[in-house]
Amino acid sequence: MSATPIASIPVPEVPTGHTSPGRLEAVLRSGAFAITAEVAPPDSADPNDVYKRASVFDGYVDAINATDGSGANCHMSSVAVSALLARVGYSPVMQISCRDKNRIAIQGDILGGAALGVCNMLCLTGDGVQAGDHPQSKPVFDLDCMSLLTIARALRDELHFQSGRKITSAPRIFLGAAENPSGLPYEWRARRLAKKVDAGAQFIQTQYCYDMPLLRSFMKEVEALGYANRVYILAGVGPLRSAKTAEWMRTNVPGIHIPDALIARMAGSKDQLAEGKQICVELIQEMREIAGIHGVHVMAYRQEEAVAEIIDRSGVLKGRKPWQPGAAQNEGEHRTQS
Repeated sequence: MSATPIASIPVPEVPTGHTSPGRLEAVLRSGAFAITAEVAPPDSADPNDVYKRASVFDGYVDAINATDGSGANCHMSSVAVSALLARVGYSPVMQISCRDKNRIAIQGDILGGAALGVCNMLCLTGDGVQAGDHPQSKPVFDLDCMSLLTIARALRDELHFQSGRKITSAPRIFLGAAENPSGLPYEWRARRLAKKVDAGAQFIQTQYCYDMPLLRSFMKEVEALGYANRVYILAGVGPLRSAKTAEWMRTNVPGIHIPDALIARMAGSKDQLAEGKQICVELIQEMREIAGIHGVHVMAYRQEEAVAEIIDRSGVLKGRKPWQPGAAQNEGEHRTQS
């Protein structure tokens, strides 16, 4: 009895000058101001939980980050969330943390994610296990962000594993990394970004930026180093729930600087939740005008439903409508790749 042949899967073309067929890279290369956000992976094996969480961003973001054990807490895997999102046409950014896997497993995930239609990958060193819900687990850290970027770029551009063994088909991916303009020492942050770009980063998503003079200073240093036109930078931003939340973040989250004036403004508001959204709107509008900023990465922890309102009020899309499931203008685009 002969086996039934499996239908071949159409492989979308990579546009000239691109490294992936994905929409995020296309939006950034077009010069549009890109919007990305994060979806919190569920503590569940139900794919509908992923789709429900992602749907709040429909029509407002160009890509959705699938976090990889953020804060060293266990959730559905980034590979699975990214594959589920890509399956229905979203543009996922698959985060890869070096904390939990060695280079064998990570390289396998890069190939696997790409085979499942994931075009964007964000390379991270990862939070220490002591910060999460399994502090007794053993951290791996076989790689760090720099070495992971180097390995991922070699897989894509040179078609070989780190061992030197050849692969037959390259992962067609857009590579990213994270940076923190507010981290100490400030004068080293732009240099760290430059090293990540040299290692292979094509886009950067930053930590929360609430201090605009500090962000401007960082961007001027990036430009002085000659990297402003070598990488796409998406500034991190998010709505604060209250002055108390802002104080807690400033005290307990390394590398986050929230100015006193901003906290005082929150504390003096009759509706601190609404004020936090308004501040976020204003920050996005200000970021839009900073040279070298190509978009924003909105991290609205437990306020994901507010992202659409914030982006709409900011006006930074200027009438542009990012992809959303089922929209008539998406016909054909859905069949390319995410």
